[in-house]
Amino acid sequence: MSDLADLYPGFASEWIDTSFGRIFARVGGSGPPLLLLHGFSETHVMWHRVAPQLADAFTLIIADLPGYGWSDMPRTDALHMPYSKRAMAKAMVEAMERLGHVHFALAGHDRGGRVSYRLALDHPGRLSKLAVLDILPTYNYWERMNRAYALKIYHWTFLAQPYPLPETLISANGEFFLRFKMASQTGSKTLDAIDARALEHYIAPFRDPARVHAMCEDYRAGAYFDYDLDKADFEAGKKITIPMLALWGNAGVAQAAATPLDTWKQWATNVDGMPVDSGHFLTEENPDDTARALREFFLAD
Repeated sequence: MSDLADLYPGFASEWIDTSFGRIFARVGGSGPPLLLLHGFSETHVMWHRVAPQLADAFTLIIADLPGYGWSDMPRTDALHMPYSKRAMAKAMVEAMERLGHVHFALAGHDRGGRVSYRLALDHPGRLSKLAVLDILPTYNYWERMNRAYALKIYHWTFLAQPYPLPETLISANGEFFLRFKMASQTGSKTLDAIDARALEHYIAPFRDPARVHAMCEDYRAGAYFDYDLDKADFEAGKKITIPMLALWGNAGVAQAAATPLDTWKQWATNVDGMPVDSGHFLTEENPDDTARALREFFLAD
């Protein structure tokens, strides 16, 4: 993969040591710290159109999750624990501490959104504010997995199948899988909104069997440990109490499952939300409206 420095002019590249391996991040801007996390099937690159609209107001830390992009791939175990959202959240806390940020704001899309709300639940004192993009909690997705929704997010059940089934099938043509899956989740059902340089960066891991395995482990953790942890927290009435914003695409994934804001109100005591004219990939399909909503939320008193 090229380093794509042209997508992040003025940003430094950092490799940050944690107990979960090295985390790669772009760091730039000026102001209070704001951590940005990507989702599947992308990397930190997905924020490249939003970052310039936030960098004058925030110090941005734009990280690759463990197993993704240029971050290390933790050795997995029988329970997929190193790829649980609890483990990934802890890795992000450690990475931010290494950069000198004990307290920070956080926004996450897709898998990064799951790491983000888990971090808010597990480490409530770390965050000032939280934003999630086009997700509902893992527990709610699995509980609402009816016929129509299972067809829409088929990759959840496919990638969570035991090793080596999904790894072997993806290895036959990983680029096709990535292109087809991403296009199916955009508002236009094409990849026209995705920068060609960014798309190549997303495709590259699908040519690497180790990266494919890491991504599958993420989804296996989601189907088991992450679900069980969410279920326990939900049934115990555990809530996110910091200010929270939920954004979703009006042609995205979250809205197809339920009314996103109503769902998040079951998990958070101080949450607002709104749709963005977009499919699943808000930061690339509609970066201006997405950046505007994030900026207003994180700057508000």
